[in-house]
Amino acid sequence: FDEIVQPFGNVEYNYDDNNQTEREKKGPQELPNNVAANLLQSISLGIDMFDCVMPTRNGRNGMLFTKDGILNMRNEKWKNDHSPIEEDGASYVDEAYSKAYLRHLLVSNEMLGSQIASQHNLAFYLWLMKKAGQMIDEGLFSSWKSKMMLTLEMRL
Repeated sequence: FDEIVQPFGNVEYNYDDNNQTEREKKGPQELPNNVAANLLQSISLGIDMFDCVMPTRNGRNGMLFTKDGILNMRNEKWKNDHSPIEEDGASYVDEAYSKAYLRHLLVSNEMLGSQIASQHNLAFYLWLMKKAGQMIDEGLFSSWKSKMMLTLEMRL
């Protein structure tokens, strides 16, 4: 067996490309607590189940994951940005509320801000997993993943 250790963020992935059948025999593979970019790397390594509190934990603290990168809604720059949370987002909250309003709710410690941010992040993670499945089905996952991981890690 040629074991490969692939570091990624704070997680080390151990896998053996020559031993796919052994992984399949083990059944579902789980990896807990991942940011969005790590999920795509995990999928490419055969992980197919995720136990993740990131969408809600980070949402409660004002961090939003989007198709364009990461937004810290507590930053001053969103104070007067009345554009939608995310254009063509995966949830109704993305068009229903502005960045400025969500920022106001979060810095004021209003519970609604945490709920909106969590709803957005959960919908985004669901969109990301569906999109990954679509790209796998179309045989485009590897190239899509490379581009998407760079985008997902970008701070806006």
